[in-house]
Amino acid sequence: MNRNSLNFSGGPGALPESVLQQVQQAVREVPEVGLSILGISHRSDWFAAVIAELERNVRTLLALPDDYHVLLLQGGATQQFSMVPMLLLHGATQPAEYLHTGYWSGKAVRAAQGHGPVRVLWSGEAAQWWRLPRDAELPFSPTAPYLHYVSNETVEGLQFHRVLGLDEVPRVCDMSSDFLSAPCAAERFALIYAHAQKNIGPAGVTVVLVRDALLARAPEGLPDFLDYRTHAAAHSNFNTPPVFAIYVVLLVTRWLLHEVGGLARMAEINQRKAQTLYDLIDAHPGVYRGRAAVADRSRMNVVFELPDAAATQRFLAQAQAAGFSGLAGHRALGGIRASLYNGLTLEAVQRLAQFMEDFARHG
Repeated sequence: MNRNSLNFSGGPGALPESVLQQVQQAVREVPEVGLSILGISHRSDWFAAVIAELERNVRTLLALPDDYHVLLLQGGATQQFSMVPMLLLHGATQPAEYLHTGYWSGKAVRAAQGHGPVRVLWSGEAAQWWRLPRDAELPFSPTAPYLHYVSNETVEGLQFHRVLGLDEVPRVCDMSSDFLSAPCAAERFALIYAHAQKNIGPAGVTVVLVRDALLARAPEGLPDFLDYRTHAAAHSNFNTPPVFAIYVVLLVTRWLLHEVGGLARMAEINQRKAQTLYDLIDAHPGVYRGRAAVADRSRMNVVFELPDAAATQRFLAQAQAAGFSGLAGHRALGGIRASLYNGLTLEAVQRLAQFMEDFARHG
């Protein structure tokens, strides 16, 4: 492996260089504590301050209203696939509405079906997941307990560039792979969840934004660990939390606020990164074929194919030798996937584009 490899993996994603430097220092010693981050108690005043600042930073970045809790949970998005219907589908007579737009939303659908009635409002399976639905294809019900969708499908490279649903129906969104990558109308969602290992930190922590009014609907008898109210009351410190992962997410939010300059600026950078690759792909249609419909292309995950398996393997081998890591497509789909999460620099993407240009010309 090239020591200077650039991380284009679908996850865990690259972290900003300045954050990595602070993490290295913290593993040895957090200056204001005098201990390694790996040995600081989750019950310490220092860690309580970390959680409080991280909550404030998320609220600032998203202009989040006061009637939301910011929770730092465990179990990844997978646990949220069940926690959401446990909260909102208990005793429901009308089905929750789900969009099945790719690999990860399919997992959310299957998990929810074990907890109550679910209606798949639209599925991209017949079209092999190459596009997202248009508004006219989505007959939303005003009586649904909630609407659930995934904002960015990492496997297929599809991303919604609009907010879906009816305002009278609670929106629930899995934003795991585009959370804090651009401004978000968070106040239009009743619940947002995002595991960290794409844009905002290492695996181990999941950020959940949940409106107070939604928690009022929670049924009694939920296991404490699977009840959002438990974690809200404990300020995300109900059981031993992933102190290290939470601290890194704090550093990333500081980076977004103070070095990047906010989410509007982050969105500009991410748009430039994605456009750099899509322009290159479109310029060489005989070599590269973008998989997603142009209107639905993801700014986080650029998914494309080469003419055949031999060309794909040749591309991956040469890319690895040139220092580009994690470009193989997801095992469910194959092909090539370049993930452009927040921590990956524009310079890194430009280097990949130059490699792709050379490969298109010389193979």
